[in-house]
Amino acid sequence: MLIEFTKMHGLGNDFMVIDLVTQRLDLTPELIKLLADRNLGVGFDQLLVVEPPSRPDVDFRYRIYNANGGEVEQCGNGARCFARFVQARKLTFKQRLNVETAGGVISLSTDQYGWVQADMGKPKFEPEEIPFAPKAITKIQNAYNLDVNGKPVRLYVANMGNPHAVIKVDDILEADVEELGKAIESHEAFPENVNVGFVQVMNQRHIRLRVYERGVGETQACGTGACAAVAVGVREGWLDEGEEVRAQLYGGSLLIKWQDGYSVMMTGPASFVFEGVFSPDGLMAQAGIKPAQPQPQA
Repeated sequence: MLIEFTKMHGLGNDFMVIDLVTQRLDLTPELIKLLADRNLGVGFDQLLVVEPPSRPDVDFRYRIYNANGGEVEQCGNGARCFARFVQARKLTFKQRLNVETAGGVISLSTDQYGWVQADMGKPKFEPEEIPFAPKAITKIQNAYNLDVNGKPVRLYVANMGNPHAVIKVDDILEADVEELGKAIESHEAFPENVNVGFVQVMNQRHIRLRVYERGVGETQACGTGACAAVAVGVREGWLDEGEEVRAQLYGGSLLIKWQDGYSVMMTGPASFVFEGVFSPDGLMAQAGIKPAQPQPQA
């Protein structure tokens, strides 16, 4: 059995996209990790899966898996790729889609230039909504001083369908993204782990951003990370409320707009790279992994 797939990216944040509306595949963590391997598999930051809707008020179900095989709630760059994929594969002829994710329903629309605008929903800031549950912590207005390897780190928290910690820095090129990002990502204060964004405010409509994604590491871009950074920036007065803010990442720029009480709107490109096929059984056999045997009927 061969499964068709498409390789895409959103500002360098790269994805393998599989249509499970017209195909059938049993996705296991072992198979996902093999597919994610950049030497032995296809290679990607996240695997995006298109499934039929499970409820009547949405068009598709959108599932996201990190390279470590774990399923996550949301991916903004992936959402834009998802919209262009289902339209290109003629799984829908709609320009505006309502898509079901593990983090809630999002709305996606494409323009004549192929850019996608995503209604990412309202940001959440309360600790229990992240979730964020430190044993002992100092809160300074909306910020928290978190003990990380014996040193206090001042950060903000936000949920954009997935959890984010946001750290304001003077220069993102000097930020210790690898070491500090990894330590915070798996910190005990974040029971479901967390994405860690390092944001430099250039002016009230321009930020620079690097993101350490949970289960992946630093990526070229992170859509939900950009949304979280702008939402925190607007809330703290660093950025203009209700105006488009340019979020500049290594892979390119996104336009993010948020006004308190409303959804965060994200606009950006999505690109096709190549298409191919793979054999799930062949890939598993090559790695020496035996497929799960069906259980006998009682």
